[in-house]
Amino acid sequence: MARPYDLEEDDQESEPIPLTAAQAQALRARITVFSPVRVLLVQGVVGALLVAVVWLVAGRADWVGSVAYGCFAAWVPAALFVRGFVRQKNAPGAGAALTAIFVWEFVKIVLTVALLLVAPKIVVGLNWLALLAGFVVTIKASWFAMLWQHRRNKSITES
Repeated sequence: MARPYDLEEDDQESEPIPLTAAQAQALRARITVFSPVRVLLVQGVVGALLVAVVWLVAGRADWVGSVAYGCFAAWVPAALFVRGFVRQKNAPGAGAALTAIFVWEFVKIVLTVALLLVAPKIVVGLNWLALLAGFVVTIKASWFAMLWQHRRNKSITES
């Protein structure tokens, strides 16, 4: 009876084959590196554009304030996370870097919830739908920024 998994073959580890300089350079060119600062910048620009559009279309101060606060409540915690993430880039080990990511993500979530909880006290005439629109659009802008960076890096490596 043939065994589907042969232990003897798996016990022998094959040595990794070192890459040549050309192979290493080609591999580095294929790897997409995302800039968290650029993602944050795109989020800020998209949020500001949304506020401007709401101001031009609706012209209502309460809606503009609500959208602006929604963008603010999404962008500020993300900026704090990016600051903490970038500072931990040279962490002494993978465990420390992973712990730092979890800690900064927790701080980001707590700050976001706190900002949303105090919104009725800060924004005069708060419109929750407008606030949510600003919040969601600003958060989703990060996906657009990452897709844009990926396509840009892909087009650079293909040329």
